[in-house]
Amino acid sequence: MEDDEPSFNELCDKLKTFGEYIEENTLSTLLNGEYDNCNAILTLHAGAGGTEAQDWASMLYRMYSMYCEKNNFKIQVIDSLDGDEAGLKSITFLVEGDKAYGYLKAEMGVHRLVRISPFDSNKRRHTSFASLEVMPEIDETVDVEINPDDIRVDTYRSSGAGGQHVNKTDSAIRITHYPTGIVVTCQNERSQIQNREMAFKVLKSKLIALKVEEREKNLKEIKGDIKKIEWGSQIRSYVFCPYTMVKDHRTNFETSDVDGVMNGNLKPFILDYLKKSI
Repeated sequence: MEDDEPSFNELCDKLKTFGEYIEENTLSTLLNGEYDNCNAILTLHAGAGGTEAQDWASMLYRMYSMYCEKNNFKIQVIDSLDGDEAGLKSITFLVEGDKAYGYLKAEMGVHRLVRISPFDSNKRRHTSFASLEVMPEIDETVDVEINPDDIRVDTYRSSGAGGQHVNKTDSAIRITHYPTGIVVTCQNERSQIQNREMAFKVLKSKLIALKVEEREKNLKEIKGDIKKIEWGSQIRSYVFCPYTMVKDHRTNFETSDVDGVMNGNLKPFILDYLKKSI
């Protein structure tokens, strides 16, 4: 009997499709946390190191933007601060989509880059860090108590994009929450009212995130290091030189496909994290 190559190829395609279906449904069953169905608010901060770290922060923003595009998530920039020469000092953005927080909460922590610096004329190898904060977007149905006496609201002139309007009016908002020391800024909306609403939304999300972090600390001994989502913890390394590797230090999952990861292929890391978080 002659080999039936077309039927074999068709079977392989069906098996691949079935495997992807199983993977998607596995992810969905793992996303059963209190806020997993929410949109996500992400904030990237460049670490120490000036231009090198600020460039790394912008590379990570591109990586998450491409991940969102691949997964039909929408991105809205809330606030950003450009680097001194290149990149970003910080950026806060909203990710809207089905279970966005459930997926992206796995990315919270410090991300480490090792590469030959394009900003070093001697072509030396540099290590850079950037931190990512991930919070659920809190809607009006969730009651978050904020005492008016605990906050200060300042207005200032926006320095961001948006044309002449944002640069000629005091439309940007800064909210300082005294009990926690949290400072939230928003300058990317056109009006002061819109910026104020968004800033309060981010503040509520940060307060909820603090509660989630406290809960994770309490469960640390029971669930082990895999559940450690503490501000300042190094979760992943991206090595461009002398070899290529991306490794998650919590799960030990790794790949040599650095380009694929930087182009938004984060799903294998997220799936492995969620599986081992149970």
